[in-house]
Amino acid sequence: MTQTTKAVRTIYWEGGLDGACRLIEQTRLPGTLEEIVCETPEQMWDAIKRLAVRGAPAIGVAAGFGTVLGIRSSRATDADGFLADLRRTTEYLATSRPTAVNLFWGLDRMSRVAAEAVAAGTTDVDELKTCMLDEAQRIWEEDREICRALGRHGSALLNEGEGALTHCNAGGLATADYGTALAVFFSAQEAGKTFRVFADETRPLNQGSRLTSWELFQRGIDVTLICDNMAGQVMKEGRIDKVFVGSDRVAANGDAANKIGTYSVSILAKAHGIPFYVVAPTSTFDMKTAHGDQIPIEQRDPDEIRRGYSGGLNAPEGVKVYNPAFDVTPHENIAGIVTEFGVIENPDTEAVKKHFMEHGLLTDEG
Repeated sequence: MTQTTKAVRTIYWEGGLDGACRLIEQTRLPGTLEEIVCETPEQMWDAIKRLAVRGAPAIGVAAGFGTVLGIRSSRATDADGFLADLRRTTEYLATSRPTAVNLFWGLDRMSRVAAEAVAAGTTDVDELKTCMLDEAQRIWEEDREICRALGRHGSALLNEGEGALTHCNAGGLATADYGTALAVFFSAQEAGKTFRVFADETRPLNQGSRLTSWELFQRGIDVTLICDNMAGQVMKEGRIDKVFVGSDRVAANGDAANKIGTYSVSILAKAHGIPFYVVAPTSTFDMKTAHGDQIPIEQRDPDEIRRGYSGGLNAPEGVKVYNPAFDVTPHENIAGIVTEFGVIENPDTEAVKKHFMEHGLLTDEG
């Protein structure tokens, strides 16, 4: 494997309205680095569903580009017909995965911008299609900027010589550019800090071993891969000073849904007195969900556990399997949530609300 300081582009649009979305086929990593091309909403739905593209921010970007793929072929002759086609496209894409709120955030944003354009007097269907592509590109650009801001704020929490643990993959592969949790490490590296990272393998699909260790190793960061069940021992040995993870949905009270196993890591960190940080943009917050118990948890194919990522049989054929893709870490276990605006320390309902109000994302009326 060749090490490089260059980041790869996870997802981007190539060409004009008649172009296509290109994205890294993440199910082939780390053995093969290749791109796939999505030219239809069905192809984008499939890419999201089977984790060719994954990670909350990247899914939000995919939602924007997927919407463009759906509406560019609209044969509507007026604004009402266009909005109807748009609604069908967004409703279809929304069925791909239930937990990552950025999917719905991206689809809602595309729908809102289209409705606002029509309300402002734009009725030409071709102009509305172009408007959609422009907005999808803005989502992509904004995510790149947000990743850098997350890295700046998060890296301030990582001191010289410390060891950090991360779970699953929250790097450039999960975003449009730099990552969320891994942005902390990339930013710290660019600042000249010396540190080490332990990456959990993240069963059953091994995003930590396949993706996180690949990203960190590729960038020349001191990374050590461990099995999921080794985290407690590594903490006990004093090798971990901080934990940084991403999130697919943060409730209004600061409870955070992330890849299955994150909750266990938070309990271990709390037992060892280790600060546990969630790194997520404000677009990942679901202010309509009061607490984590209300977050829908995706249930995935039992063969992901029976057969594992390699496809070989790991358990008796037909044995019962419980395979939730996510769990929820309660806000009491979280020392802080890093957003693009700063750190919400000791997050709870009031702290999250204050953060959103201070940055103009929420009013007293909600």
